[in-house]
Amino acid sequence: MTKPKTKPKAANRSAARKSAKPVRKRSEPASSRSVAGPDTKHARIIAMLRMPTGATIAAIMTVTDWQQHSVRGFLAGVIRKKLGLNLVSEQTDTGRVYRIKEGKASPAVANRAKQAA
Repeated sequence: MTKPKTKPKAANRSAARKSAKPVRKRSEPASSRSVAGPDTKHARIIAMLRMPTGATIAAIMTVTDWQQHSVRGFLAGVIRKKLGLNLVSEQTDTGRVYRIKEGKASPAVANRAKQAA
């Protein structure tokens, strides 16, 4: 006697899993999650850069627990390119200080921000 042919067990299990998925309900709308709260690392860095004294890379590293290359990447990629803010730096006795200068960014930075969007 031979056994009757059946479907492979794996196929039966995956079909059972697909039909038994629980439906998840969202507790809050997705739009409220995308808005950055005032206590995010990004918001803290931007607040530091908007102060008249500005911020050094070392100060940002202390606040965020990021490494130096991560801070530099954030300044170039997010502050300058994605947000299109006018980030200026100057050499002082304490080191290089970065700050966000009010006003428009340079035209080249504005064009890159438009292209990234």
